[in-house]
Amino acid sequence: MIKNLKRAITAAAVALLPVTASPPAHAAETLPLSAAVHQLETADESREGYTRNKFRHWNTGQNPSDGCNTRNEVLIAEAVEPPTVGPGCKLTGGTWWSYYDATTVSGPSGLDIDHMVPLAEAWDSGASAWTAQRREAYANDLGAPTSLVGVTARSNRSKSDQDPGTWMPPAGDVHCQYAAEWTATKLRWNLAINPQEQAELLDLAEQCPTTEVHFEPAP
Repeated sequence: MIKNLKRAITAAAVALLPVTASPPAHAAETLPLSAAVHQLETADESREGYTRNKFRHWNTGQNPSDGCNTRNEVLIAEAVEPPTVGPGCKLTGGTWWSYYDATTVSGPSGLDIDHMVPLAEAWDSGASAWTAQRREAYANDLGAPTSLVGVTARSNRSKSDQDPGTWMPPAGDVHCQYAAEWTATKLRWNLAINPQEQAELLDLAEQCPTTEVHFEPAP
């Protein structure tokens, strides 16, 4: 009788304990370009304290055991004709499409891997307050196909650390795509935009009324 009473009391106490819900999954969203731009916080930028080595990039990628760093994983994923993957993830052959300047590239050496939102721009826009681990995650973001993109070295170096307020891809017919991917990356990582950048993106949104922005918040 006493044992049964103790069990009943214990069961009642357990039933009254608060249930800890699992954290919500990071939900993917799709917004028209104009609405997506308006989701971004507008703020002035500061490059104070920035150095490129504060973003550890080209780490061991998604599968540390395969010998491929982040750069090579992007190249393998984006290849139009797959390269040969040799020992140590050495890539040979293959072709790629550099959409910034509408150029076909043969062989991996002719490509740079561009951070859609450059590291310096990310720093200016909020990453200066991140931990080193989060900056590394940003610099090696393989969780979104538009965060890192293989392009010709000349187009990447022409872009450098500029935002859409001062640089757009030479291929004019991809400006809607580029604006959407830039905005998606800023939303994914909760980065701000400055007033000039916002004005350019909103102008592009008017020119690209059917363009949508697909993004999922970074973990």
